[in-house]
Amino acid sequence: MRKIKILKVSFDSTLTKHDIPAFRGEHLLFHNHINDKQVLYKYPLIQYKRLSGKPMIMCIDVGVDEIHKYFQKDSWDLKISNRWLNMHIDQLNMNQFTMQVWEKQWTHSIYDWLALNQTNYQKYQGMEALSERLDFLEHILKANILSFAKGIGWNVDKPIKLSITSLRPPKPLSLKGNKVIGFDLDFTCNVFIPNYIGLGKSVSLGFGMVKEMKQNKPTDTKIEQYGKNNF
Repeated sequence: MRKIKILKVSFDSTLTKHDIPAFRGEHLLFHNHINDKQVLYKYPLIQYKRLSGKPMIMCIDVGVDEIHKYFQKDSWDLKISNRWLNMHIDQLNMNQFTMQVWEKQWTHSIYDWLALNQTNYQKYQGMEALSERLDFLEHILKANILSFAKGIGWNVDKPIKLSITSLRPPKPLSLKGNKVIGFDLDFTCNVFIPNYIGLGKSVSLGFGMVKEMKQNKPTDTKIEQYGKNNF
């Protein structure tokens, strides 16, 4: 079990998906760069999101303390694509969550999930059966949760149970000028994942954002069929 703090800082400006890289900060925790040539590969504890067209910074655990340096600046305005973006804080929300493996199942959605690297993309393409692809994606998503757990110092001491309940056809996305494939899907899991946490690749740029689904209605398993040629 591990208790973590999460601070969500929302701004009243508008932002496009392509503007998010320019929205990132300059400290190690902000973008995981050691220098111009080296990158520190670990789970980002400060993540930049776009919600309802507005920018948001999500600070996780020690990232909450690190963001204080950001608030010491005289101005938070950004210059993006030769235009100035006036940044004013709209809301600050601080919450604490207990991270553990529960007896019950929680239902979540994940959006723009970058699940596949070059190697497992080829493996995925070679799978004929949809059930095989689902098992493959579930394994990757479970590994992403374990990477998140490692990043916050949470030692997972029980098996994580996860099942994809709704999978939409994969969609093309743009990452740093390159075309990538992303997924939107729903899943059940015996780990409660706080809203807007990112899982998978490039979560500091808003990819793989998780949201809890309301559970006042039963969720029927729904897998949208699609062929290999649609991927």
